[in-house]
Amino acid sequence: MPFKYAILGAGRQGACAAYGLAKFGEAEMVTLADMDESVAAAAAKRVNALAGREVARAARLDASDPVTTRTLLKGHHAAVSCVPYFLNVDVARAAMDARVHFCDLGGNTEVVERELALHPEASKHGLSLIPDCGLAPGLGNTLAALAVEQFDAEISVHVRCGGLPQDPKPPLSYMLVFSIHGLINEYTGEAECLRNGKIVRVPTIAEFEPIEMGGKLGTLQCATTSGGTSTAPKTFAGRVKDYDYKTIRYPGHWDRIRTLLELGLLDAAPVTVGPNSIRPRDVTAACLIPRLTFKGDKDLVILRVWGEGKKAGKAKRVQYDVLDYGDEATGFTAMERTTAYPAALVAQMMAAGETMRGAIPLETAVPARAHVDRLKGWGIGIRES
Repeated sequence: MPFKYAILGAGRQGACAAYGLAKFGEAEMVTLADMDESVAAAAAKRVNALAGREVARAARLDASDPVTTRTLLKGHHAAVSCVPYFLNVDVARAAMDARVHFCDLGGNTEVVERELALHPEASKHGLSLIPDCGLAPGLGNTLAALAVEQFDAEISVHVRCGGLPQDPKPPLSYMLVFSIHGLINEYTGEAECLRNGKIVRVPTIAEFEPIEMGGKLGTLQCATTSGGTSTAPKTFAGRVKDYDYKTIRYPGHWDRIRTLLELGLLDAAPVTVGPNSIRPRDVTAACLIPRLTFKGDKDLVILRVWGEGKKAGKAKRVQYDVLDYGDEATGFTAMERTTAYPAALVAQMMAAGETMRGAIPLETAVPARAHVDRLKGWGIGIRES
């Protein structure tokens, strides 16, 4: 059955999600909506050229306006939000009003919990509302859910993920692969995890550990960041003993970021500078964007999820690895593909009636094995061992 999809936000991930749905998602039509209609038009033109058919159309949308958002969404089967995370609650409400299934790229657990509070309304109307469907949180949670299914006792699951430049440059050995504001959000606050069956919160940019990737990548370094576990600790509490998430970076990156954090340069609380009140993180973001943007450089994405436990009394370990270097044929980067495709596939599964109805966490709402197997068909390599 052909479906009509709406993509809110026509930037990097939005264009990639639209292409994924046009190519693999049984799309009859994909509406690409953006505050800047020229961005939406360019994305639609690119998707149509890659798909070889006129499947994408552009529209202008101010996602902060619930009335126009609801009007635009009406008539679509499912919507994917690729707008900044802080808009997702209002956009989700607009989708419910328009009677459209909804998922987003997420990234902020507090916002996600406010979306999940819409469960009674979503359930009443037979709609799926599934936040945090990108990479991590997102695909990492789905692979974690698949890992949990392999055990019946003493379960521990660990998620490690990072988007990195293929050719790291100083001073941070990092390049921007998604929103700088989303990145700073992850580097601040606290990380939520399960320890010995209890939900605990730990500081970000802490608990460093090495991860061995072999080959040219060698040994990389992980640290705690916020938002990566999303709803998983609450979902798995009572069944899983230990669950955590850490972000992967090249060695040396975390030392420099921790200095910024300790100096208050990532703070959200405004400070007074002369007659002006300004947030330190906004100044830092403005300074970092040109210094972490390298024209022509390519990225890679690493996602490793492993689980340990017992099955029928016997010790067992499972591991899932994703290592993506982007797609030269389409021009979509590794971060675009591994973030947008998982969410776009959730949209297709929602439209096809394969997900639970209501506002429900990803790791519960979406059948993990079906999602992982079909994502491989979208060209995302997932090695299971």
